[in-house]
Amino acid sequence: MRAQLLRVSVLLAALATPVTGLADGPHAVPAGPQGKLEVTIDRAKVDLEGHRLEVKMNRAAEKVRLKVIGESGEVLAEIEQAFGGAAADTALVVAWEPKSAAAVARIEVWGHDTGGFYAGVAIVPWSVQVPHEEVTFENDSDAIRPSEVPKLEASLTAILASATRHRELGAIGLYVAGHTDSMGGADHNLGLSRRRAKAIAGWFRAHGLRIPIAFEGFGEHSPLVKTADQVAEPKNRRVDYILSLEPPRLPTGPASFAWRSP
Repeated sequence: MRAQLLRVSVLLAALATPVTGLADGPHAVPAGPQGKLEVTIDRAKVDLEGHRLEVKMNRAAEKVRLKVIGESGEVLAEIEQAFGGAAADTALVVAWEPKSAAAVARIEVWGHDTGGFYAGVAIVPWSVQVPHEEVTFENDSDAIRPSEVPKLEASLTAILASATRHRELGAIGLYVAGHTDSMGGADHNLGLSRRRAKAIAGWFRAHGLRIPIAFEGFGEHSPLVKTADQVAEPKNRRVDYILSLEPPRLPTGPASFAWRSP
């Protein structure tokens, strides 16, 4: 991917945190044996492209209110959806229709129980995939050649600029994800992609990047372009640089994946 202006792309990574000043109303602490009202959101069920998410409450649900806020601060959607006393722990699906296609910066969700109490959480579904010029390696090597250093220097500048610009969102980390095409054996490709991702992550750390860094290699398991086996596809030979508030979701399949420290 060639260097270009940073584009914020929302991925399916959602961080749920309490909404300041919106927990438990109309009274500070509900009376009775039920305990504190809790509202939870399943990160795997946050569908930003489909404009829907799934909410659960630990009490019978009267309604859910939702506000979607764009990066500019514009309110993209604000709705109230009734659930008529749905039982505790019911999956409450809430959908919205945004006013525009602007990227989502924050979603505020309030759950109201049948006793008149409410609690809120905020979802910050934020991450950035940093466009960059791909580092090329010698065949079957993970060594970074001197000729490739200017590419990494340009990427480091872009990563630092983006992390600084969005630092108010929280603890941003960099995730380096290596990929290959389907040429060669799957196990070999997995190991090679992992070593190359580690080499790049280590270079960023050694050259002054102080935010948390993690890497993983996915071999041929997450291609951009679906191909048959033993097909050379340049678009699938890549390393992604992802800035995110929490670890991006890992693919499932025959291999076991985990974000690792360089």
